[in-house]
Amino acid sequence: MTLPQCLALNAAALAQAVAQLGAGQCVGLPTETVYGLAADAFNADAVLKIFALKQRPSFDPLIVHVADSTQLAQVVAEVTPLARRLIATFWPGPLTLLLPKQPSVPDVVTSGLPQVAVRCPAHPVAQAVLRAFGPLAAPSANRFGRISPTTALHVAAEFPETDLLILDGGPCNHGVESTIVEPLADGGLNLLRLGSVTTEALAACVGEGRLRQVDHAEKIRAPGQLKSHYAPRRPLYIVEGGLAALPAIAPQGSMALAFQTLPPGWPGVCLSPTGDLVLAARQIFAALRTLDDGSAAPIYAEYAPDHGLGRAINDRLWKAATGLAHLTTHGLQHLPK
Repeated sequence: MTLPQCLALNAAALAQAVAQLGAGQCVGLPTETVYGLAADAFNADAVLKIFALKQRPSFDPLIVHVADSTQLAQVVAEVTPLARRLIATFWPGPLTLLLPKQPSVPDVVTSGLPQVAVRCPAHPVAQAVLRAFGPLAAPSANRFGRISPTTALHVAAEFPETDLLILDGGPCNHGVESTIVEPLADGGLNLLRLGSVTTEALAACVGEGRLRQVDHAEKIRAPGQLKSHYAPRRPLYIVEGGLAALPAIAPQGSMALAFQTLPPGWPGVCLSPTGDLVLAARQIFAALRTLDDGSAAPIYAEYAPDHGLGRAINDRLWKAATGLAHLTTHGLQHLPK
């Protein structure tokens, strides 16, 4: 039986990863946000293997990762002055830009759209592979719609009984995916996905009033715009009013996902006892995996404060949620989202 192979980065592991990519295979690798499932961005057959492994629909485009401006020019046809300002401010780092693609980027990468989502990751392992090989298409290394991985072991658990090579770079520093934006000709900025770069930081860069959040009801133009995503197998309900509204005794098998304080009498996971949004974002996907233990009983979660990284945390919770829950005189009532 074949099994995934997790290797720490050294010269031999890097050479093995580059050889796998050159042979049109996929490789798991860390970024500062989550682990990615990477393949040669210019090899359509290799990219199709990403879709097959993830069971990802073809209408959901991928992010291309680059090491520097030279690789960016291979992927992107035009970089506007606003895009250059964003790159100078946030790269390398967790900001993805939606820009016109070069003809050499296969349509399968962009789901047939004329723009490509591209970013420059800061993680040293990702940088080493990109510099040794070249641009890589690399969505999160999980089955489609499931919880994103933030360790190499998470990736191995997603793809058992495969010979996937996974480079182990330790736990991801940010823990939620990159923010995705589209620079506009008028100097404005479409916010396509909330992520590790906050709306406050973007507004400070482009100016107040120039940032527009795109409604998910619009046509999918970038990764992460589906209404449901990042979901555990257990049902997950957002508790209206926070976890303080839960009953004093947890229903059999139920668990709580608290931002700062678990309610008395409830087992579960607390994202940050000190209320640190950076720590909470780093832990959100690992916490969901811990709670997703095979039980059919619900997970009850609460939102983080709705500012800074809290907005990205809440976005992931809502996309993972089955619906809302609130306490009535008849007990916990569940409402679909």
